[in-house]
Amino acid sequence: MVAVYECVVGVATAAGRQQPHARLASVHQQFSSGGCNCAMASEGPEFSYDAAYWQVTQAMKEAYSTHGYIIVRKMFSTKEVQKVKTALEDPEGVTMHSYGRNDGKDRFNKMVLWNHPGRDITGMLARTQRIAGTAEQMMGGEEIYHYHTKLIMKEAHTGGTFVWHQDYGYWYNNGCMAPEMISVFIPMDDADCENGCLQVLPGSHKFGRIDHLKMGEQQGADPERVEQALKKLKHVYVEMTAGDVLFIHCNLLHTSAANISPRRRWVFIVAFNKRKNEPYKNIQHLHYTPLDKVDDSALLACDVVRELDGKAFLNYNNNKAPHIIH
Repeated sequence: MVAVYECVVGVATAAGRQQPHARLASVHQQFSSGGCNCAMASEGPEFSYDAAYWQVTQAMKEAYSTHGYIIVRKMFSTKEVQKVKTALEDPEGVTMHSYGRNDGKDRFNKMVLWNHPGRDITGMLARTQRIAGTAEQMMGGEEIYHYHTKLIMKEAHTGGTFVWHQDYGYWYNNGCMAPEMISVFIPMDDADCENGCLQVLPGSHKFGRIDHLKMGEQQGADPERVEQALKKLKHVYVEMTAGDVLFIHCNLLHTSAANISPRRRWVFIVAFNKRKNEPYKNIQHLHYTPLDKVDDSALLACDVVRELDGKAFLNYNNNKAPHIIH
């Protein structure tokens, strides 16, 4: 089984008159160089996928409510993951719309974001009952819609860090009034400490929305609040195998370190919002459109490798909505 690591962290950062950006960098610094020295956790919000019996159980809902996330192991087969990877690696596909961000330490992350799933392989993945149906049930069963999909590409040796943040720390500013949103994190490559796996603070979603501050080309949660959260909560490194899936509450504090390994770390992330929670601000493409869920078999049955029209890709240079990136 892939490991979940946890540690209780006390952060020694200077308070006083230190500038917020400097404090945020200080809080994040010890986790940004890659690798971890934590002991393996004995238990966690972890479940195994079985196609014949899959349903969202009360135990899953309770774990999500308690921890702010759940992991579902082996939710997609090797064949399914490879099919999605083939579409993502198409040189004339979605990555044509990618852009880069400097993490302030001479490392870069590439990413691409789009607002409508579409009918191609990537769209089928987002619309499957396994993803969209599970997300809807985890959020209480009310109607949801596709908020956006993004592909995060941390390349070997050069992939950068993402500072501590909450997804809702950004989506709130887009005009979404309530934290009734979820991210579904689907690694296309094995993710571990060396190549920058996700790190989370279980239970931090209960702190509510934390103000976010600009730090270089990123925005991070208020460093004073992050510092206190790190003192109070376990710090978990979530290692995942390609095909595992992580369902994340929009207020969960999370981060990821640099990729210091010779292996890339690509992750496919689908965000959903409740229909009743669509943003009040007039931001293009973020508003409700009906979500046409598909049967799980539709992913392997789909032969549309590339269909870019209608996806509404984010133009980073012209973007005014602070979409969160992991």
